[in-house]
Amino acid sequence: MQIKGLHHVSALTAHAAENYRFYTNVMGLRLIKKTVNQDDVSVYHLFYGDEKGNPGTELTFFEIPMAGQTREGVNSISATSLRVPSDAALAYWQLRFDEFDVPHGEITERGGRATLSFADFEGQRLILVSDEHNTGVAGGKPWDQSPVPVEYGIVGLGPVHLTVRDASLTAPVLTELLGFRQKGTYPAFVAGQPDVLVFESGEGGSGSEVHVEERNDLTQERPGRGSVHHVAFRVDNEEELKQWVERVHNFRFPNSGFVDRFYFRSLYFREANGILFELATDGPGFDTDEELAYLGESLALPPFLEGRRAEIEANLKPLDTVIR
Repeated sequence: MQIKGLHHVSALTAHAAENYRFYTNVMGLRLIKKTVNQDDVSVYHLFYGDEKGNPGTELTFFEIPMAGQTREGVNSISATSLRVPSDAALAYWQLRFDEFDVPHGEITERGGRATLSFADFEGQRLILVSDEHNTGVAGGKPWDQSPVPVEYGIVGLGPVHLTVRDASLTAPVLTELLGFRQKGTYPAFVAGQPDVLVFESGEGGSGSEVHVEERNDLTQERPGRGSVHHVAFRVDNEEELKQWVERVHNFRFPNSGFVDRFYFRSLYFREANGILFELATDGPGFDTDEELAYLGESLALPPFLEGRRAEIEANLKPLDTVIR
C-alpha cells in the first residue's frame, strides 16, 4: 500500500461556462469530462487535464451557481499548483497572463523551485511551478490541440498547499496514516510564521507533494466560489483502496467507505484540521465511456444516471456557447 502521488484537486465555481472558457482558452487544459455532480445532478462537474486526463493531471470543478465569495483562512486547501516543463515556460505564462488580464505575481522561488502565483476569474489561488529541476512522479503530456504551445503547456498537478491552525495535527495524518515522508521546510511568506513543512509520497517530486503552512493570525476559512473542496491522492487499484478503507477505519477517522465514482473508486475522510482528503484509484479512466479523441465533447453520465439523461440535460445550461 503506497500513495503514488496527487490524483486530482476539486474546487468550486459559480459560473461553469466562464470556468470552461478560462481553463480551456486561457490555461490550455483539455476538458476531459463534462458530467454532473453525482450528489446534485442539476449542476455540472467539469474535469480538466492533460491529453488523456491521466491521474495526477486533473483539476475539477463543482458548479454551485449561488456560491458566495470565499473568505480565506485556516484549515483550507489554500493553493493548487500546476506543473509546467521549464523556467522558460514561466516567462511565457507571465506574458500570457498579461495578455488575458489574469492577475499574477512575480516569478519567485518556493521550496527550491521557480514558481508564478496567479488567480482565476473567481479568485481561485493557483501557482505555476517549474519542472526544470524536478524528479520523481512523472508529469503528463499536454494536449496537442491546446491554444498553449506544447513546450509551455501544463503537465500536471504540483504541490498542494494546506493552511492549518495546528500543523502538529495534520503532519501525523500524512506520515503515520498515509505514509508520506517529511522532505524538508522552507521559510513562510508571512513574517513571524513557522516554516512551511514539505511532505512527499511515492516516487517523490512535485507531483507527490503536500506543503503545510501553520498560521495563527487567520480565522477559519469560509468556502465559496474560488475555494478548493478537496484533494485526492493516488492509489493503484480497487483492491488496494479497500485496504485503505480498513486502515482509515482502524485509525478511527470517520469516512465515506468505498465509493464508486465510475471513472475511479474513492474513499473520503477529513484529516485532523478538517480538510477533506480523498483516496482515488488510477482507473478505470475517462475513456471508459467516450473515445479518447472526443473526450469532453458531450455530456457524460455514469450508467446509474443514464436513465435520467433527458431530465438532467433539460436543467443544465449549455457550455458550447463558449468558443474554445
